[in-house]
Amino acid sequence: MNDTTSTIQQVQDVVQFACFEASNSFGKGIWSHHIVHVVRHGKELAEQRQADVDVVELAALLHDYAGIKNPEWVKEHHIHGANEAERILSELNYPQEKIELIKECILCHRGSVPSGKSSMEAECLADADAMAHFDSIPSLFYYLFTSTGKDIDEATQWLSAKLTRSWNKLSPAAKDISRAKYEACQLVLAQMD
Repeated sequence: MNDTTSTIQQVQDVVQFACFEASNSFGKGIWSHHIVHVVRHGKELAEQRQADVDVVELAALLHDYAGIKNPEWVKEHHIHGANEAERILSELNYPQEKIELIKECILCHRGSVPSGKSSMEAECLADADAMAHFDSIPSLFYYLFTSTGKDIDEATQWLSAKLTRSWNKLSPAAKDISRAKYEACQLVLAQMD
């Protein structure tokens, strides 16, 4: 196992452990119903766009880690997440220039916090995160019902708005890939009104 593969495995273990902690307000399903999807989409996009696949994979693993680890950090999980990524990756002796790129990816991944993506890796992560939302409607409803106390109508409206933000942050190429899923999700949600 090379150093990068070992680092990825160690980070995966840290994030997966946090997902299964009782303090995780998103529920353990955030691992299999979101993080795994972001990693898969991110790696595929990075390969297609000739971005640094390892950077995108590590950023995908860590992009929501802060909010998973500490519920008080959810609203600014991108900021706390960049700090946590630096802490974790520095402890693993990961190269500082790649840590900086991973931090940028995490800082820029949110659809509700507009920011310019200055690297292909950051664009890959933002796209992968949005694409994963279209894969995970049941897990998003689970979070809304169990952690926020929203009723069906409130949850439906919130989720429709979130998916619209996710759609709006996608690059044109990612929109081409995701259009059918996005439209299907919105069609289902519209039927719930």
